Amino acid sequence: MEILEGCLFSYINYDFMITKKSSEDHLYMQVADGIEKMIGEEVLKIGDKLPSVRVLSEEYGISMGTAFQAYYHLEGKGLIESRPKSGYYVRFSFRRFPNLPQKTEPLPVENEVSIADMISTVFKDLSSDDLLNFALAVPPLELLPAAKLNKAIVHAIRTSKHHGINYEAVQGNQDLRKQIAKLAFNWGGKFSENDIVVTAGCLEALIMCLRAVTKPGDTVAIESPTYFGILQAIESMGLKVIEIPTDPVIGLDLVEFSKAVRKFKIAACVIVPNFNNPLGSCMPDDKKKALVDLITRHRIPLIEDDIYGELYFGRHRPKTCKSFDKEGWVLHCGSLSKSLAPGYRIGWAIPGRFTAKVVQLKLVHTVTGTSITQLAIAHFLSIGRYEYHLKKLRKALYTQCLRYIQGIVQYFPPDTKVSRPQGGFVLWIELNKKINSYKLYQEAVRNKIAITPGHVFSTQKQLGNCMRISYARPWSPEVERGLKTIGELVSKMMK
Repeated sequence: MEILEGCLFSYINYDFMITKKSSEDHLYMQVADGIEKMIGEEVLKIGDKLPSVRVLSEEYGISMGTAFQAYYHLEGKGLIESRPKSGYYVRFSFRRFPNLPQKTEPLPVENEVSIADMISTVFKDLSSDDLLNFALAVPPLELLPAAKLNKAIVHAIRTSKHHGINYEAVQGNQDLRKQIAKLAFNWGGKFSENDIVVTAGCLEALIMCLRAVTKPGDTVAIESPTYFGILQAIESMGLKVIEIPTDPVIGLDLVEFSKAVRKFKIAACVIVPNFNNPLGSCMPDDKKKALVDLITRHRIPLIEDDIYGELYFGRHRPKTCKSFDKEGWVLHCGSLSKSLAPGYRIGWAIPGRFTAKVVQLKLVHTVTGTSITQLAIAHFLSIGRYEYHLKKLRKALYTQCLRYIQGIVQYFPPDTKVSRPQGGFVLWIELNKKINSYKLYQEAVRNKIAITPGHVFSTQKQLGNCMRISYARPWSPEVERGLKTIGELVSKMMK
């Protein structure tokens, strides 16, 4: 134990020593991060006993309460467990993670999109309170600052000259656009309010950008798999798609995309570079730059869906493709629907050289957005509450991601493959080839559980043994029972 305690101390790095006067919250996180690092590197293995709370407290000169907080934090992630009258032990190692799903290999052909009927079937009953819902990738109410948002609405009503009743500007509330421009600094964006168009969520921004750069019959390059909402939008416009192989860790295959650019007449491409839905992949910054250089050379508009960009688990927000865009070929789309207020429908586009066209399309289709929610969100962002909320949300989502993966390891067949997202809301699960995930979805619904079958994320029949599960719902006995039930259904279907 003395060797283990000395080793543990060495892993709490110099930063800990120089910040001992900072808040107790900061201290417990530093201690917990050091222990988590040791578990990740298998310095601490499953079954190893951790130093007692008293020893941890004395060793680092922290209070007993802070030491308990560090252990509670790790226990919440499922990494350690408390054994009555014995202490804390390592419960889970990152080396126990299942294998990653394979990189997709769609056929290099242009396809019509025809998945609307299946999507309608899968999602028609998802608002039912009877379902344990693993299908919707949205934050639950308990992870959102509802009371503070209510205060922002009241403030907007009281302080607005027009009480939030009048039309807003076509491009959106000016104060809100200024706040969005400030948010862009997080990923290296340097914009003014004049560069931004406020929309009713990210999907409307994406649709308007697509309409600005394509016409019916054009071909659009997309990731494979990709968010089914993107496929629906493409289908509604009479566009064709070419699916590009996508890695579950680093995203779009640039070599294959370059081949497609030479082979097909691509009018635009749509990608989710940061925490792709459903893979969870995140393109490294150097690959984002290479992608932007490629589309700029070929003058192909790139529509970037960055709705998950703020929901990162690491220390820094990943950059966007837009941050590397020098000539305006990247049309950046974002939203607060996944991070703050889904029902407020606050999204935006930064369309670069296509801004005037997008503004014109908004005028034709919606004229303007809802005034009161724009006013309220502008106020909420201006007083600094958003970043405080995001820190709590990221922490909760990372913890939930780990617990869900642990549940899948425990209850699913051994050959199950699972993605390792570094942000966002969803896990991509590759099952045995014998499994039809649409039939699995139907069986799950009979058991009052909702999942999303892989079929709806591609125009090609290559993902039938895959599914998406959202880990937005906080871990609970009900969630654990749900994952166990799905695992049992999978096992039965393999017989």
